[in-house]
Amino acid sequence: MTYRPVVDRFAVVPPLDPPSAVLFVAVFAAAALLTARRPSYGMAALLVSTPIAFAHDVLGTTVTLEKAVLLGVLLGLSSYGGCLQLLRERPAPLLLGAFALLGVASALTAVDAVHAAAVARETLKVLEYAAFFVAAFLCYALDRNDALLVGALAAAAIVVSLSALAQEITGAPSGLYVGAAIVPRIAGILEGPNQLAGYCEIAAAALGAWALARRSALLDTALALTVATAVLTFSRAGWVGLAIVAAILAVSGGERTARALRGAIAGLVAGFAGAVAWAIYARTPGVLRASLEASSYAGGVGNRRELWEAAWRMWHAKPLLGVGAGNFELLLPAYGVFGVRTHANSLYLQSLAEGGILLFAATLAVVVAVLASLAGSRPFDRLRKASPWVVGAFAATLALALHQTVDFLVFYPKVGEAWWLLVGIAAAALASA
Repeated sequence: MTYRPVVDRFAVVPPLDPPSAVLFVAVFAAAALLTARRPSYGMAALLVSTPIAFAHDVLGTTVTLEKAVLLGVLLGLSSYGGCLQLLRERPAPLLLGAFALLGVASALTAVDAVHAAAVARETLKVLEYAAFFVAAFLCYALDRNDALLVGALAAAAIVVSLSALAQEITGAPSGLYVGAAIVPRIAGILEGPNQLAGYCEIAAAALGAWALARRSALLDTALALTVATAVLTFSRAGWVGLAIVAAILAVSGGERTARALRGAIAGLVAGFAGAVAWAIYARTPGVLRASLEASSYAGGVGNRRELWEAAWRMWHAKPLLGVGAGNFELLLPAYGVFGVRTHANSLYLQSLAEGGILLFAATLAVVVAVLASLAGSRPFDRLRKASPWVVGAFAATLALALHQTVDFLVFYPKVGEAWWLLVGIAAAALASA
């Protein structure tokens, strides 16, 4: 049997069949009952199910495991009379207002859109992320079971990491093509290596913040695997994001940082040892991606230069409301990019192209609202004294905000949902404080 570092995988969402429908219904019912018993049980289910998805197609949309859990959690929360009043506590109103602005801006892009269905899909995605935020906020505000939630997040991170590291042996969905050598870029159960890097930033930020507070063998293991996995994605922006997370954790932890984050340091060493081994295999340090030169193989999804130029042309054509949310990938041929169907590889350029100045401003408003809510007026003092959830959410948000200048990570629900779950828990921790 010949080792193949890259194994092409075609993402085909199967139609919903009776056994899968029964599973989704059972998951929905279980999530509702567990949440009605203790909200933290529903929150833990959301953290574990988010990266798994198990997507199936029905009536032009997808049914996923985390959506079934979300609906069950929301139903379970309805058994707590008056819990919606908790959403009046700061910073929830500000963040919900930012969601409302983003949703309205997305919907208004339908004015000039060629594909109205794509606009509806992206607008509903904003509502979906808002629902994840609300569910996380209410669950944590009602039931602060930190040990369970940290364990659930650690378990999810370990599953994601192991699924990715296995692809070093079984073959990854994409790779670095360096001369005659091919080096795998692992993705695991995420959609691609850059998306995996984004998920790892979120997990490492939250788990690292908790390791500063109460280090454990489980956290050490999860951090080691998560950081090693992030390194082996060979995502340069992911590496920068990881460095940002480390910097924020160092500010929060002070002198105890190195001791508390031994698991993460071990993972960093192991990850870069693996990267160096691949460099030796390829007989070039080029696999370490120190150069900013674009890869000669883009995996069938174009390269950033042509995608960014297309996004810029779309914005110039319709500067106020853009070409329509979700329309970028469908209109690429009309703007000179053929044989490619993907996003703009930048959250900010995507929002500018699809929604013009209005959606771009709404996107910036969401990022600023989250960072301002978490950091407060005295960010350094808060980072040293706040709940680990707040520290982790701030680190993850800052890392994602910068990472997404060159990647569009929240386009993918597994990353977007994980981020908003963490922000929801952190916002509830602030409200409780």
